[in-house]
Amino acid sequence: MIYFDNSATTKPCREAVEAVTQALTSGWGNPSALYTFGIEAAGQLRACRAKVASALGAEPDRVFFTSGGTEADNWAIFGTIKRMGKRGRHIVTTAVEHHAILNCMKQLEAQGFQVTYLQPDKEGNISLESLRQALRRDTILVSIMMVNNETGAVMPISQMAKLTHKLCPEAYFHTDAVQGFLKIPFQAKTLGADLISISSHKIHGPKGAGALYISPRLKSFPPIMLGGGQENGYRSGTEATPAIAGFAAAAAAVGSTFPVDTQQEKALLHTLIGKLSALDGVVINGSHQAPHILSISIPGVPTQNTINILQESGICVSAGSACAKGHRSHVLSAMYLPPEVIDSSIRVSLSRETTREEIDGLIRGIEAVLAWKK
Repeated sequence: MIYFDNSATTKPCREAVEAVTQALTSGWGNPSALYTFGIEAAGQLRACRAKVASALGAEPDRVFFTSGGTEADNWAIFGTIKRMGKRGRHIVTTAVEHHAILNCMKQLEAQGFQVTYLQPDKEGNISLESLRQALRRDTILVSIMMVNNETGAVMPISQMAKLTHKLCPEAYFHTDAVQGFLKIPFQAKTLGADLISISSHKIHGPKGAGALYISPRLKSFPPIMLGGGQENGYRSGTEATPAIAGFAAAAAAVGSTFPVDTQQEKALLHTLIGKLSALDGVVINGSHQAPHILSISIPGVPTQNTINILQESGICVSAGSACAKGHRSHVLSAMYLPPEVIDSSIRVSLSRETTREEIDGLIRGIEAVLAWKK
């Protein structure tokens, strides 16, 4: 198998698998228990939090575990509304967000909130100026993704957070950093965002774990679940320690090789773009600034046909976001690309395990698609 769908999920690394196994076989105690076995589990949970916080550049006591990026996004959005909804009814986001954000916005619009959707340029980028023009006195939340999961466009989050806090001092700034964490360099402490969502299975950890960073600037924030008071009272319920252990192990492992890995991915992506650009009939979509995401189209060949042809050669690619199955890409539509480009688009996403040989294999697969088209 040649795997190019790493933005959907990544292969768990050896360190993560070992950590999950250990947590399931010998470290399975309840961290809330008061006997030695439980106290040891609580110690392991603290160590996991410290590892994820270190990779994120965050204070350990400001990292709260969730079931994944979608839960973290929902918590950030609805928690802000609960905390700030009486101060204003205006929210700013973008038209190219993940559906974990967009579907929250639809629900809030139905409740009477006003949502401004910043539009991308033809490369998929969101400008700082468009944010400036959208901010209002009654803006209470800005939520802008760090890296677009279809085009690889990288948003100027630090500048956007600074602008938001300057013009709307009381507003909260959230970024969905699921595709940015350990892909592009940033430190939570200095980024300027009040809320940051991340996910385990995008960084070679297991599914079922993620985290929300809540800045010390937010003196209080509404909990997402009530119960026994776990996660400092923010997210009650017995912690999913095996998934969290795998998340922490992956964050430590990937974080230790992050600079080398991203340079390798950038080089491979550059090679891939060069080879694709030399093929007549292939269109490159968007800015692909991130080191691991590329959107391409083969006009005249429906997306599913391309996926099927590549699959016959053991090559896995995506039609776009794995969470928007069966729908035309809202990202490429917002970029006003021609229908024939949108309807023939695929997403290719790399990881630290991608090789030059796999790049060559993908090119041969694309050549087979072009031959089928003829």
